[in-house]
Amino acid sequence: MEDQLHQVRITADQAAGTVALEGRDISKMVSGYSLSQQPGRPAELLLFLSPFVKPDFEGLARVVVGVPPDPGPAAAAFLSAIDAGELEKSALSRHDLMDGGPHELTRAMLRLLQEWASGRWQPQGGG
Repeated sequence: MEDQLHQVRITADQAAGTVALEGRDISKMVSGYSLSQQPGRPAELLLFLSPFVKPDFEGLARVVVGVPPDPGPAAAAFLSAIDAGELEKSALSRHDLMDGGPHELTRAMLRLLQEWASGRWQPQGGG
């Protein structure tokens, strides 16, 4: 990968934003970006290419094109930290998740795992 730095201009407002590289607007080519910088180092721009646009780019750039991270390892780490007994007790105590339908316990457990993963954890019996 090339270490040469290139001019980047990002403008963002509430409705829209633009990303320009060496004076060329490439906003329609990207679905998102991440800009980071460590003290004493140049900024790094990570671009996520739009899946609907075939990249047509001309010029040099030190740009890292990213692929969204694989959620598998994070999901595996999260699930390995779950206490099976606590999950079962919590699901059975959440009457709002139990509707008498098919697979209600499994659906309740999956819903609890989603809540816990997003930080909306409630203690056992706290539903």
